[in-house]
Amino acid sequence: MTRFRCAIHIVPRRGILDPQGKAVADALHSLGFADVSDVRVGRHVIVETEATSADAARARVTAMCEKLLANPVTEDFEIASVEHA
Repeated sequence: MTRFRCAIHIVPRRGILDPQGKAVADALHSLGFADVSDVRVGRHVIVETEATSADAARARVTAMCEKLLANPVTEDFEIASVEHA
C-alpha cells in the first residue's frame, strides 16, 4: 500500500444559486474587473489515503465524494490531483 494525497474541488452545480459567488463577482466588478462573467465559490478538500495505485486511490476518493464529501443534488466535484504523499 502507498499513501496518496488527493486534491478535490467541490463547487455548486451550474444553475444552482450561489449567493457567495454572486457577491464575489459583484465585488470584483465594483473593483474594476468588468471582464469577470461568473464566479463559483466552493471548497478545496485534501484527502490522504492508502491504496495500491493512483487509479485505486482516485476510485476510492470518487466514492468518498459521491457518498459524503459532495452533495449529489447541488454540487459537482473534480479530483484535481492524485499524488504520492
